[in-house]
Amino acid sequence: MEDVVAEVIKKALGESSIFRNREALASDYVPDKLPHREEYIRRIAELLSPALRGEKPSNILIYGLTGTGKTAVVRYVMKRFEEHAEKVGIDVFKFSYVNCRNEDTNYRVLFKIGSDLGVKIPFTGLSVAELHNRLREYIDSRKLSVTIVLDEIDFLVKKVGDDLLYRLTRINDELTQSKVSIVGVTNDVKFVETLDPRVRSSLGEVEVVFPPYDALQLADILRERAVLAFKEGVLEDGVIEYCASAAAREHGDARRALDLLRFAGEIAEREGASRVSLVHAKKAREELEVNAAMEVVRTLPYHSKLLLLSLAVMKGFAESTGSLYLTYRRICETLGVEPLTQRRVSDLINELDMLGVLTSRVVNKGRYGKTKEVSLGVDPATVLKVLSSDTRIGEYVKSVKVSGDR
Repeated sequence: MEDVVAEVIKKALGESSIFRNREALASDYVPDKLPHREEYIRRIAELLSPALRGEKPSNILIYGLTGTGKTAVVRYVMKRFEEHAEKVGIDVFKFSYVNCRNEDTNYRVLFKIGSDLGVKIPFTGLSVAELHNRLREYIDSRKLSVTIVLDEIDFLVKKVGDDLLYRLTRINDELTQSKVSIVGVTNDVKFVETLDPRVRSSLGEVEVVFPPYDALQLADILRERAVLAFKEGVLEDGVIEYCASAAAREHGDARRALDLLRFAGEIAEREGASRVSLVHAKKAREELEVNAAMEVVRTLPYHSKLLLLSLAVMKGFAESTGSLYLTYRRICETLGVEPLTQRRVSDLINELDMLGVLTSRVVNKGRYGKTKEVSLGVDPATVLKVLSSDTRIGEYVKSVKVSGDR
């Protein structure tokens, strides 16, 4: 065992035969060029440029599906603004970037903003109102022009409401010598409809919508990053096009394309290959799809897990929702759990279908009428492996045989 670990350590510390800089394929990497987003770079830069003069830019709300370049464009523009401010000696321009999925409470958001601005505040112990007041006083006393980017802003609002947004969008009413602008970034095009009308009018002064990338655009993005990430000549023909095409079929997600290309390189590296081939790219796609589906399964509500367990027990296929419901009821009885109604289970099937964990389709049985067939989107054994880690059903899962019966 020690020899195996030593071998892994030696490989990890040695020079990669595949990668030059794998960080260039990370989703949060900000490159010097963003292909096919020049129009949006110009638009965001124009909207935020008053901050460089000490004036208040309009608040901006940016929409777009995952992986359409929203965050990359905003961070690129702010990076260039900061470089310019440092070059010409402008010290009043400040920028704060907050990922609201990571900083998921009002206090943590304000703490991150304060940290980015250089405010010395305790990590805990203050009320949100007191923390807000300290930030406001610090900003105003230094005559700052501050731009705050709230990425995945919808996640914060869904979790804790829009009280903090109201405070931030109205902060300029309390400032006498400084200006603050808010840039909200979201994947949810209906997000603004959930906001209080007062917040809606303040936050959404200007709205910018990012369209998905197509396969050709994704290929251009991957080529730019591949030059930075891989050693010369290690990518075989067709790898970039395959990764771009696969991601384009999934809503034009550049993040997905980059992950796929990086993972293909890691598989080649793991196998000791000298080049990254289409075989590695296809393996990467399969593994990423399974990993993504399993992460969804791991975070599902209890009865959704029981429903997937029922389908896994049936070898991953049910010829009707009725037969699936019977298996689900048997499992509930065994575990001493009150089963949901058949109608609610049908709703769960539709929800899981939308998540891609299972697929359902209506089949015409002729004189026997129509029925809905349901099948798992991943291997039943893999589903059982994930569900076995749930303490509520783990022991039962370990006793299950994938044969339609216990």
